[in-house]
Amino acid sequence: MATTTAPAQQQPQVNAKPALRKPVFVKVDQLKPGTSGHTLTVKVLNSNTVSQKGRSASQHLRHTKVSECLVGDETGSILFTARNEQVDTMKPGTTVILRNAKIDMFKGSMRLAVGKWGRIEVTEPAQFAVKEDNNLSLVEYELVNVPE
Repeated sequence: MATTTAPAQQQPQVNAKPALRKPVFVKVDQLKPGTSGHTLTVKVLNSNTVSQKGRSASQHLRHTKVSECLVGDETGSILFTARNEQVDTMKPGTTVILRNAKIDMFKGSMRLAVGKWGRIEVTEPAQFAVKEDNNLSLVEYELVNVPE
C-alpha cells in the first residue's frame, strides 16, 4: 500500500509588502472641490511669489515661501500653491508630475496643492498645449447647506 503525501503548502511571507497600485492619472478638467489623492501631469505656465517670511537672525526659524503657479494640461488650467522647496521646482516651462495632490479652497475658488504625503517630480517636456481659457481657479464656489 503506497501512501502519498500532500505537497507542502506555502506559508505566506510575514514581511511581504503590499502590492503598489498603479497611479490613475486624471486631467485638470476632472478636478472637483474637496477632493484629494490626484495624480496628474501638468505644465507650469507662470509662477508668482505671494509671500516670503522668515527671520535671518535666527537659524531655528524656517523661511516660508509661497508661490502661486498657473499649471495645466490640454483640458484646462488651475492655480497651484507651491510652498518652500516646491517653489524652486515649479519654474515656468517645466513639466511636472504631481502625486497625491489635493484641492484646497481659497476665497471660494479651487487651488491645487501637494502636502507632505505628496510628491512633485520633474519629467520630460510634455507634447500638449495647455488650454488656458478653461481656468478652474476662476470658477467661484459657494458652500450651500442642503436641508434633508
